[in-house]
Parts: sequence; structure tokens; C-alpha cells
Amino acid sequence: MKPADIFSHWKKVRQGTLMIIDVFEDDELFYQAYPGAWPAGQIMIHIADAEEGWFRYAVTKELNEWPSQLNFDNYQDKRSILEALIEAGERTTLYLQSLSEEDLSETIITPWEERFSLYWIFWHVLEHEIHHRGELSLILGLLGKEGWGV
Repeated sequence: MKPADIFSHWKKVRQGTLMIIDVFEDDELFYQAYPGAWPAGQIMIHIADAEEGWFRYAVTKELNEWPSQLNFDNYQDKRSILEALIEAGERTTLYLQSLSEEDLSETIITPWEERFSLYWIFWHVLEHEIHHRGELSLILGLLGKEGWGV
């Protein structure tokens, strides 16, 4: 089975993430669920940051360092966050489509010297997004809005 088929549900996960983010108003991106918590906008852009960091820095080595520019200081409105997530998703999809099932068993040695299978990394990044998507849905509830889920 092709990796793009194995992870085909990622498109639905990303679609759900984008729909949740779209419910927020720009001023609500600064909402913190508790003192010291990340603002909602930081959680949103962190999804793209982790995706780009894992795939473009740790796996393909396209980047020389973790993409530190993907932070809330640089993406403080909903439109720019949505665009960053869409772009990251497009790059991930293209990469996924270039792989064979055998590639998923490849051991990746990260720049921080840990070893993971490519299969594990894909699941890790997908689960990471699902986790934060749920967190954003909860924040919508705290804001008095209806959360959303797939």
C-alpha cells in the first residue's frame, strides 16, 4: 500500500484543523486558557512548525535548522496562520506522494541524534496535530463558542 494511501485521512484531519481555526476571531488568537499557557494562535502555528521541523529539518534535511520563524510573533492573524498550515500541508502531501511503502521503514537519524522510523515520524506528526486540534476545540468552548470535531 502506498504511504499516501496509508495516511490519506491526514487531509480530513487538516481540513478539520483549518475549520476550527476559521471559527476564531483574530483577537481571540491571543486567548490563553490559563496563566502561562500558550495563546491559541501559538498553538495553531505550532502545528505547522512541528510539521515543517520534522519533515524539512529532521527527515529531508531541506532546512539547516528547525523553522524558528514559524511562531506567533510572526503569524498574529488567522489568515497568515491558515496560509502557513496550508503550505506546510501541501509540502507534506508532495513528500508523502513521493514515497514507497518500503521507505516508511527507513531509519531516520535526527539532527539531535535520535533514531526513528519514517513511519513513526508520520504518525507522530499526525497525532500531534490531532492533539492540538482538540485543544483548540476546547479553547473555543472556553470562549463560549461551539467546538468542532471530525
